[in-house]
Amino acid sequence: MGAGLVGSLLSIYLKRRGYEVQVYERRPDLRSTGAAGGRSINLAISDRGWKALAGAGLEEQIRKLAIPMHGRMMHSVEGGLTFQPYGQPGQFINSVSRGQLNIDLMNAAESAGVPFHFEQRVLRMDVEAGKATLENLTNQDRYELEADLIIGADGAYSMVRNSLMKTDQFNYSQLYESHCYKELSIPPAPDGGFLIDKNALHIWPRKSFMLIALPNLDGSFTVTLFAPTKGPESFETITTPESLQVYFQKYFPDVLPLMPDLEADFFGNPTGSLMTVKCFPWTVGNGMLIGDAAHAVVPFYGQGMNCGFEDCTVLDELLNTLDDNWSKVLPAYQESRKPNADGIADLARLNFIEMRDLVADPDFLFKRKIAGKVAATHPDRFIPVYSMVSFSHLPYADALKEYTRQDEVLSDVITWPHIGEKWDNEYLPRITELLQNQ
Repeated sequence: MGAGLVGSLLSIYLKRRGYEVQVYERRPDLRSTGAAGGRSINLAISDRGWKALAGAGLEEQIRKLAIPMHGRMMHSVEGGLTFQPYGQPGQFINSVSRGQLNIDLMNAAESAGVPFHFEQRVLRMDVEAGKATLENLTNQDRYELEADLIIGADGAYSMVRNSLMKTDQFNYSQLYESHCYKELSIPPAPDGGFLIDKNALHIWPRKSFMLIALPNLDGSFTVTLFAPTKGPESFETITTPESLQVYFQKYFPDVLPLMPDLEADFFGNPTGSLMTVKCFPWTVGNGMLIGDAAHAVVPFYGQGMNCGFEDCTVLDELLNTLDDNWSKVLPAYQESRKPNADGIADLARLNFIEMRDLVADPDFLFKRKIAGKVAATHPDRFIPVYSMVSFSHLPYADALKEYTRQDEVLSDVITWPHIGEKWDNEYLPRITELLQNQ
């Protein structure tokens, strides 16, 4: 259930194993209607996502859709630029269009022999019997499906999960951020080029709110404003074209001349909510959850899709290890993935604070500089948390533990006497010893 990114990719994995797979989707086929505007935060593919795409034979194809982003380009209110590389030389994340990636995954699944059924809404499930009642939205006909396994890949507001929640001992929580987001845009230059550096993720950090921009292949940038829903500098303070201009002139003056469609985008696109979902168990009877249906996260680590794609690779590896014995695979899958899904959910919320606030803080930047030096000189002994998440396949849960440990070590280090002069010579061996990953 769900023809989004994770559902489409998972259907390829299962079909390649010889299973009969059918995909049901509530929305119309976006290949006919186009992607819905205003709600698509650009995706950042990193190593976990590439591994999953490679496993489905799609990495080379999707690489052609991606634009490398080697680091963050920070924009001050005065227009100053500061570049912060993501990892070591050669390490980068990749901007890709959500809609085009989804289209390519659906096309690949159909080419593999997976049928897709659009405008079909799940009404309820009997998870023990493996039955689902659906409604055809084109004619309102209701019908029943029966399957060996019904997989909920139907997103943060999953109807499959809604049925699992009615079973005994199912735990569920959802947490809405006090911030919302609005999608905006920077068009291409007149010659089709990029108006700002195309190989960076651009951030305008403003303490309690921020603007970000990710590049697209056509020379445009998808821009997203994250701001409080209410209160000072919030969305509720922007009610007219005049107040919008004042807001951007005050906080984002350098980007304002690059956004001729700002007014139309702001008042035409919806305001989106930000939500974290945690639940357990992910498998009940003949029902199973994957991707956002099991673990929706806020987008501030760029790992929502990567985490969902990693669900697919872990599930595939377990099917190999356990000889397709689903009675063993399903419990092993949820036991393996649940701590890591919780880990990246917590890291994503912490990274929101970092992106909008700390990236302009001198102490934070100094700690990043120290960590980067140790990682560059002793890569066999130390991996920064960002690199653990984006450029490795180490468990998210381990990265979360490292986040706390590394921050405690570095917070102490920057208080040492004359640290500014001694950190990269006299103190470096001692810092390396303290920082090295256990």
